[in-house]
Amino acid sequence: MVKIYTNCPVEYTASIISNKWKVLILRELIDGPKRYNELNRKVVGISAKVLTQNLRTLEKDGIIRREVYPVIPPKVEYSLTTKGNGLTGVLDMMKEFGLKYKDR
Repeated sequence: MVKIYTNCPVEYTASIISNKWKVLILRELIDGPKRYNELNRKVVGISAKVLTQNLRTLEKDGIIRREVYPVIPPKVEYSLTTKGNGLTGVLDMMKEFGLKYKDR
């Protein structure tokens, strides 16, 4: 779970999306639930270990939900929670900033 050391809302939000991998995972989940292998393919450059660590942290922080289906072979899907959906505006603003300034 995110440890809060300040009352600053910007610092709290930054602590949730504290690295590029979390932001890229969230970017993929905005469009809907994804399975682990799909996330591993779409988040280019991430190792399996780092993906697993970040998914666990996001789940502990209440940003994503991990749903395990009782089938063989096991099926696991990740999706945004209500709290996680609250970050879509932040990601949209990051996208707008990137589109505006990335080629300058």
